[in-house]
Amino acid sequence: MSSLNQALSVALENRQSLLAELHAQGTDCYRLFHGSQEGASGLTIDRYGPQLLVQSFHTSLDRDALLALHSAVNAHLGLELLLVYNDRSQGNSRIDRSDAVYKADDAALADLVGHEWGLNYRVRGRHAGQDPLLFLDLRNARGWVKDHAKGKSVLNLFAYTCGVGLSAAAGGASEVCNLDFAEGNLAVGRENGHLNPHLAPMQFIQSDYFPAIRQLAGLPIASRRGQKLPSYARLDQRQFDLVLLDPPAWAKSAFGTVDLLRDYQSLLKPALLTTAEDGVLICCNNLAKVNMDEWRDQVLRCASKIGRPVRDCQTLAPGADFPSLDQQPPLKTLILQL
Repeated sequence: MSSLNQALSVALENRQSLLAELHAQGTDCYRLFHGSQEGASGLTIDRYGPQLLVQSFHTSLDRDALLALHSAVNAHLGLELLLVYNDRSQGNSRIDRSDAVYKADDAALADLVGHEWGLNYRVRGRHAGQDPLLFLDLRNARGWVKDHAKGKSVLNLFAYTCGVGLSAAAGGASEVCNLDFAEGNLAVGRENGHLNPHLAPMQFIQSDYFPAIRQLAGLPIASRRGQKLPSYARLDQRQFDLVLLDPPAWAKSAFGTVDLLRDYQSLLKPALLTTAEDGVLICCNNLAKVNMDEWRDQVLRCASKIGRPVRDCQTLAPGADFPSLDQQPPLKTLILQL
């Protein structure tokens, strides 16, 4: 047995009880191998319903290794999962390589459906973006929202494909608003809504974060160095009972820069002001080099400085399928009771 197969075997064995728990919850989307912590840095193996998504970020997998791990996962789960291999070590993972073993079957690349917390999600092995349509490490946060959204107005910022919004709707939220810059992301969010027709409809706002959140918070939108700003959606000032802030590590637009390492406060301040009294703000930071304790202190100081002190602060770790040997997982999540 190769060292990779041995590491995979240990990882699958360590997940036995977790997978039984997830299956009982109505979840068939999870990480089966977290290579950076389980013996193969830069390799991830994820299940998305009927699909097995293998991704390599540092070194390409050879033919025999790919076929062996596919066979091992199918044998362990007692399933015939459809294989999609995205080799992201070579840049564009949305194309097939020359070797036929890397060419996913049509069935694997079709529109599929995965499940989490009993909800249906669109699954595509390849699409216009690089990342999967559902970030699995945020599963516990989506579960928390589902359990605490009843009767609340919910704002999902940097909504991506609107998984948090869908969870809020499933939890009985009175209103769900998903905000994202990319219409393609929101289009998948609409698909997810259609895949769960028993839920109340959600709202979708396509907008750059900065003009949208500053309007909601009642703050002015200033041009940068006198430059004329692009047009943007007009929104009224208001607050929400539950707000989730899950920004990308870095992004830049005419309205501002998202920089989780150097300037989380510019994202956090208007989100705090948009959270109602006695409301909840869930904020995330997915940058691995950010220390949880230092970031939490920064968040709490920012909240106090603008007059929205935090009454209670809880941390929420990713699921056990995202192990962290130093207990410092890249995704850090704080639940702030204001």
